[in-house]
Amino acid sequence: MMLNSTSSTLSYFILGAYLHVGNLRYLYFMLTALLYIVIVFVNISLIVVICMNRSLHEPMYMFLCSLFVNELYGSSGLFPFLLTQILSDIHTVPASFCFLQIFCLYTYASIELCNFVVMSYDRYLAICCPLQYNTRMSLNKVFVFIIAVWLYSFVKFLITFSLALRLKLCGNIIDSLYCRNYLIVKLACSNTRVNNIYGLFSFVLSVIVPLFPIIFSYRKILHICFSGSKQTRQKAVSTCTPHLMSLLNFSFGCVFEVLQSRFNLNSLPNMLQIFLSLYFLTCQPLFNPVLYGLKMSKIRTLCKLLVFGKM
Repeated sequence: MMLNSTSSTLSYFILGAYLHVGNLRYLYFMLTALLYIVIVFVNISLIVVICMNRSLHEPMYMFLCSLFVNELYGSSGLFPFLLTQILSDIHTVPASFCFLQIFCLYTYASIELCNFVVMSYDRYLAICCPLQYNTRMSLNKVFVFIIAVWLYSFVKFLITFSLALRLKLCGNIIDSLYCRNYLIVKLACSNTRVNNIYGLFSFVLSVIVPLFPIIFSYRKILHICFSGSKQTRQKAVSTCTPHLMSLLNFSFGCVFEVLQSRFNLNSLPNMLQIFLSLYFLTCQPLFNPVLYGLKMSKIRTLCKLLVFGKM
């Protein structure tokens, strides 16, 4: 369905990537709902464990708490919407809700990566500057870092958001399972030069710039690991491995997202396209709490105590 090219507003979008699966949609609905319930449960459980135990009121665990809150934020921007669309026969979404979802999902991605930046800096201080750690990473500074990460991500995307809202759109069919900013910009019949320039600038701010402190931190950590004692190496491996695995998993998800948005992947099987488009919004919110819950010994011990009712 195409809109009149003279119209500057539209009331809804049509999501064109959903397949007609008949009664299988009830199975997909239950599986998706189960995944969402598990994500909410494990993330809330770890947030409660960290907040309720004073022994975990340390910078590293505060940053983890921010990470788990962000997983709830991002998954809640997708799953309720996805569950509604799975059961629907007509895959339409109000334009206002579509833009709200775009805001939630894109700020989620920015917050996630910025969290990794401050977590890598925290690990750098703990391993490379242990004597200065308590003064350079006090709890007050931790809260300032967390607030700055969230505010920076919201303000930065508000500009992208406002540029998309001003566009005159000549179509309303989005070839996706959920709303994406770049796919809406592609529907514009007005000039998108400013959107494209700021989109490139925003990509540099969101991805390229955060990579530098992460690379710097881990270069220093690796240097200490190779030149330090066995105990130092063990500490570095135990605390840095979950962070690196989580960062790599998120990076793969972002690569899949960019490939889906920017390139025509219609030659791939439909189910593979669906998997790639949902990877970083479904796997990351589950991967992080499970990974940190298993790898971080303090969290693992307290979770066992909680499960067996000894807390």
